[in-house]
Amino acid sequence: MILVTGATGLVGAHLLLHLVTLNQENKPIKAIYRSKSSIEKTKSLFELYDKLPYFERIVWVQADITDIPSLEIAFQGITKVYHCAAKISFDPNEEEILRKINIEGTANIVNFCIDKKVEKLCHVSSIAALGASINKTLPVTESTEWNPELEHSDYAITKYGAEMEVFRGEQEGLKTVIVNPGIILGPYPKTWDKTKGSGALFTSVKNGIPFFTKGNTGYVTVNDVVKAMVMLMEFNVSGQRYILVSENISYQNIINLVAHQLRVKTPTKQASNFLLGLAWRVDWFLHLIFRKKRSLSKQSALALQNTEIISSEKIQKDFGFTFTPIAPYIEQIAKYF
Repeated sequence: MILVTGATGLVGAHLLLHLVTLNQENKPIKAIYRSKSSIEKTKSLFELYDKLPYFERIVWVQADITDIPSLEIAFQGITKVYHCAAKISFDPNEEEILRKINIEGTANIVNFCIDKKVEKLCHVSSIAALGASINKTLPVTESTEWNPELEHSDYAITKYGAEMEVFRGEQEGLKTVIVNPGIILGPYPKTWDKTKGSGALFTSVKNGIPFFTKGNTGYVTVNDVVKAMVMLMEFNVSGQRYILVSENISYQNIINLVAHQLRVKTPTKQASNFLLGLAWRVDWFLHLIFRKKRSLSKQSALALQNTEIISSEKIQKDFGFTFTPIAPYIEQIAKYF
């Protein structure tokens, strides 16, 4: 039986949808949830795609990746694991919870996979866990080395730490594969929080963004992510990581693409390095004095200026995998907003 962690998030919910619709034998798929209300999130996604009858094929188990007794129950009869659960935050004040969920939680999943003799584990990482190219003219690949001396967000550090736990499992005999998606774009049902994940991009653009930055990053559709995950679990590949990026797009262009579809104004002013430096310092000061939740850290400001290109050539070359173009996909999912 397959187990999916993070089954109530964007990737996990789409993965469940993909797995149950492919499952011709109607075998149940086990999914972890923490609260019953979160199950409704995944159910609403099935409704969005008009696939509600398939929802009944999911076996829901209440568990937490940081709670070992609950995982003991969840892992009964499991042969394959898709580990999608993670904490996403760029608030420096959430370092402790990021480490607990992303590193300790992943270590627990790896340990259970080894103990229960699971056939294979697929771990969802992030391009944030990739290394940084010394020669900025060269693209970042799976083999680019991590540089601990550079400024990294706590999220990036914990996702890198999670990968180290997965590689440890590989050394102990567990078959593993890691995917490193870029910013994952996908539709958000009405009941979902559109201030989180890629929904935050559409919400921010809709509310109006006055500035753009010169940086860029990689983007990928959620459907491509889950298709790649299932493919890599079926192929005889282990101990590898694969970048999942359809296109590298500047922040200005991605904002313009979304703004065009939402029929709102596009930003016309570029935020300089000086302005971004001032912004994160003001944000820190407001948090210090008024305990305001952080919205821009130093590491986030630096990321907005990053112009490195991220390459997904490996999965395209090894498996002939093709990615969905971003512009028409944005047009498609903008309709849900």
